[in-house]
Amino acid sequence: MSSQHPVIIVGAGLAGLCCARELHRRNIPCLLLDAHDQPGGRVRTELVDGFRLDLGFQVLQTAYPEAQQQLDYNALQLRSFFPGALIRTGGRFVEMADPWRRPSRLFATLFNGIGSFADRLRLARLRWTVCTREDDSQPDSTTADFLRQTCGFTPDIIQRFFRPWFSGVFLEPALATSSRYFRFLFRTFALGDASLPSAGMGAIPQQLASTLPAGTLRLSTPVASVTRDSVHLTDGQVLSARAVVLAVDGPSAERLSQGILKSPAACSTVCLYFDAPKPPLTDPILVLNGDGQGPVNNLCVVSNVVPEYAPPGRSLISVSVVGLPAATDGLEQSVRSQLTDWFGDQVSSWRLLRTHRIPWALPAQPAGFRDQPPGHPATVNGLWYCGDYQQTASIHGAMLSGRRTATAVAAALTDTR
Repeated sequence: MSSQHPVIIVGAGLAGLCCARELHRRNIPCLLLDAHDQPGGRVRTELVDGFRLDLGFQVLQTAYPEAQQQLDYNALQLRSFFPGALIRTGGRFVEMADPWRRPSRLFATLFNGIGSFADRLRLARLRWTVCTREDDSQPDSTTADFLRQTCGFTPDIIQRFFRPWFSGVFLEPALATSSRYFRFLFRTFALGDASLPSAGMGAIPQQLASTLPAGTLRLSTPVASVTRDSVHLTDGQVLSARAVVLAVDGPSAERLSQGILKSPAACSTVCLYFDAPKPPLTDPILVLNGDGQGPVNNLCVVSNVVPEYAPPGRSLISVSVVGLPAATDGLEQSVRSQLTDWFGDQVSSWRLLRTHRIPWALPAQPAGFRDQPPGHPATVNGLWYCGDYQQTASIHGAMLSGRRTATAVAAALTDTR
């Protein structure tokens, strides 16, 4: 048994890293354990044949308040997507730009055939409301009901614009996710950029980890189980602590705590990465499936946003599917067939690099999930926990949960003394 560290944190994802950083800032030593050979949890980047492949399609929203506090954006060398989207609908591509940041695209966006002119006024009202008021006192509802009933949007703009956009964010096609969470995200989209670090999304946890004291982070250390004051490693070693924090995803938290913590439902996704000899598009823009047919929800040429994601002379294409279709070769063929309809015969020359099947990509956050918030300190039977499922299913939520749990742990340790 070892009592060297007052706090042991299991899981070096964004929540665990921010928890450790906050404890270090308060001069409380901690040990951070992770089973993988690199930090980040679900935010990781791997190198494949000279390509940088993130674990599924991910972006950093620069307006996330917690990310602004925790990260050095300049050091990450962020590159941004075009503020808007290209929508595939009715056999053609139409642009839906943000006219507040791209006023030159106002005319094209007003008359692109998606929704009505009244819908454009409703969009302007929604943007003004979420950007000037952060009051979440109004009752929660599903995002679909909020858009239809509260905002008054027509079915056309909901189905061809909001549905593919936020299905890719929520990873659920019915837009049953909390409208409070939707408003928070819509505000961040309006006030900031969707960006990628030049070295991949894995650069975010690497930057956080680099600020920790030497010896704090121990990688390739799988954990078998935890209690309120001990961590049992798979090699049989037992570490003791005055406080144990579980900073892992929901299923792992339930398993390691022997059921003390309960995992929320999962939202799943499949991401296919292709190597192409040339890009099918020239702009750094997200492409949405506005027709709702076929497996593809959204696509982007990642190397148009960050050239460093691909070797010279090649293009990296990311294709996202919402949900978890059966693990068969038929998914790739269905994706290729749909993209051939979009871009023609060039799709046959694309080489599949990786297929990332992510069963627990995000915690489900349906309407009402914050009506009875778990609050902080986040502890059950003396076992502390943090993660995006405690806040919002986002980079912001993971970081915020980690910092707040560290603050509560520090206060509890002080009270115990």
